Amino acid sequence: MADNQQPILDKEGTSVDELPLANLKRWQWWFLVALNIFFLIVGQAAAVLLGRFYYDKGGNSKWMATVVQTAAFPVLFIPLFLFRSSKDTSTSTNPPSILILLLIYFSLGSLIALDNWLYSTGLLYLSASTYSLVCASQLAFNSVFSYFINSQKFTILISNSVIILSLSSALLAVNDDSERPAGVSKSKYFVGFICSLGASALYSLLLSLIQLTFQKVLKRETFSVVLEMQIYTSLVATIVSVVALFISGEWKSLPQEMAGFGTGRVSYVLTLVGTAVAWQTCSVGVIGLIFIVSSLFSNAISTVSLAVTPLAALVVFHDKMNGVKIIALLLAIWGFVTYLYQNYIDESKAQRRRNRTDEPRDEQSLC
Repeated sequence: MADNQQPILDKEGTSVDELPLANLKRWQWWFLVALNIFFLIVGQAAAVLLGRFYYDKGGNSKWMATVVQTAAFPVLFIPLFLFRSSKDTSTSTNPPSILILLLIYFSLGSLIALDNWLYSTGLLYLSASTYSLVCASQLAFNSVFSYFINSQKFTILISNSVIILSLSSALLAVNDDSERPAGVSKSKYFVGFICSLGASALYSLLLSLIQLTFQKVLKRETFSVVLEMQIYTSLVATIVSVVALFISGEWKSLPQEMAGFGTGRVSYVLTLVGTAVAWQTCSVGVIGLIFIVSSLFSNAISTVSLAVTPLAALVVFHDKMNGVKIIALLLAIWGFVTYLYQNYIDESKAQRRRNRTDEPRDEQSLC
């Protein structure tokens, strides 16, 4: 899902009238927006908390934790078939070749698998609250990559957001009083921090590369195309992760891991299944917001979710929220708000330009 300043419903080649959302009443539209926000925030928070629960109760396979992040991708076939329209099935004038599509899906899927492994490693060595706050830096990385790859302008507010979010992560990096999971040394804590930071950077790079793919290769961003991108890249990521699980030898310890799981075998299976379903629930929310509102809004809500997770971790795992963590959380929220406000300004300017463009047409129609 690509971060983009333009609402997806206004993309070139996709008329609003061609989409089923155009027939919705205003309250129905807001209901769908709220529902997808709920899916994204609850799905992401639940996935992070279940991932931390998996490690806390005896799980130790980073590649298994990686597999479940994309393994439930078949769930996405449900909205794909339910909401596919005749317009979605039409092909573009110059569709890319199958070979190019396969290369794109394989490359992006492999990067997603690596990104998920970095996230899994970070969550292994960090508490859920610290992990989420570090991952909130993805918005700062996204601004930088969008500037160089997608030609997104770099304003004062965006620069402020990057600096604030970077400072938030730096505070956590130097915080000696951070609560670490049992058995995690300072060196492993640092490894977890670097992996989480690297995962956030790679995720932001993926957003820009996917946006570039939509703009330069697929040249469409309809609901079906966005869903297909998610499904096929998740398929590749799952295959790569499963292969890595066997190559690494971690699969050999899975029976012992299940037998020694702190809350039992059934709980072990339910934890993995619940994590997989939670991640795909989050994906449905992400895709829904991209389709209904814009990819920018979807990424912004995802960052809000990362700020909500530390509060959930405080309740579920009783994570300590010391002064540094509270300051880091407030800085993350501040950085997010300034980032969103800049894009609100950009959208307002774009709307005024569209209104000025429509005025001459209205006058001609009256004549």
